Amino acid sequence: MEQPIFSTRAHVFQIDPNTKKNWVPTSKHAVTVSYFYDSTRNVYRIISLDGSKAIINSTITPNMTFTKTSQKFGQWADSRANTVYGLGFSSEHHLTKFAEKFQEFKEAARLAKEKSQEKMELTSTPSQESAGGDLQSPLTPESINGTDDERTHEVTQNSEPRAEPTQNALPFSHSSAISKHWEAELATLKGNNAKLTAALLESTANVKQWKQQLAAYQEEAERLHKRVTELECVSSQANAVHTHKAELNQTIQELEETLKKKEEEIEKLKQEIDNARELQEQRDSLTQKLQDVEIRNKDLEGQLSDLEQRLEKSQNEQEAFRNNLKTLLEILDGKIFELTELRDNLAKLLECS
Repeated sequence: MEQPIFSTRAHVFQIDPNTKKNWVPTSKHAVTVSYFYDSTRNVYRIISLDGSKAIINSTITPNMTFTKTSQKFGQWADSRANTVYGLGFSSEHHLTKFAEKFQEFKEAARLAKEKSQEKMELTSTPSQESAGGDLQSPLTPESINGTDDERTHEVTQNSEPRAEPTQNALPFSHSSAISKHWEAELATLKGNNAKLTAALLESTANVKQWKQQLAAYQEEAERLHKRVTELECVSSQANAVHTHKAELNQTIQELEETLKKKEEEIEKLKQEIDNARELQEQRDSLTQKLQDVEIRNKDLEGQLSDLEQRLEKSQNEQEAFRNNLKTLLEILDGKIFELTELRDNLAKLLECS
């Protein structure tokens, strides 16, 4: 049963299978990337899902390497999936943490592989002794182009059921039950060896056939190359004339395009000249209007100066009139006072008489 032991979020990329240089995004946004541990197979895997689609399913092996290519990007190659995975993180801290976990689980995978190989050696030694020389050099999955993950899986499956009998079993010569057990194991190993041998022979035959086909293809390619060379020699002059004609046509086409561009430029210049003339006419008209306005402004300034003089004169006359009126009022007040005294005197005279 697999259980997640570490999770983070990152943008997932895969190397372009065609160019082997450009990165192709496999997720539109950041997704969860988790380390899983399979306790039954004793392996570690990196898994990431985008919805229901698995965009990363990579089993960690001891020969893998996680490389930091920038402060927020890292990558590793998976030979089993025949691709290179890339992860873009939101910060350098997340990248460093993921790389540390990768190194930790890679070391754990290496230790698990070594322990499985030790168990396989311990369990395979009694089988070889009971064979009595019939199985001197059995083929292993490692010799038939197996991967590290497949070998680890097979070793774990073959070694775990036999680990307990190996530790607690009695000597082979003292137990008939164990003897039957090892005979059955020997028969199984012989069957597996026969299958692997057949697969190896079939692969060898296929390799020979492919070599023969390759040699035939090489001969055919050499013959075609010679034929092409002959045809090139025969048609070299025709090709030269054709090339020269193509160059002339190309030159004519380029000249026509240049002429067309020049005509367009001339048309644009004509339009610009017409626009400049219109602007000049507008400028002259505005200049004349400005001169008329300046003349009228000068006339208005003269009229304003005359009005100011008249106003000042009028103010002076009003001031003089006020002064005269004030003088008359003072004289009138004196006369009224004199008449009042005269009236009083006359009244007194009338009273006395």
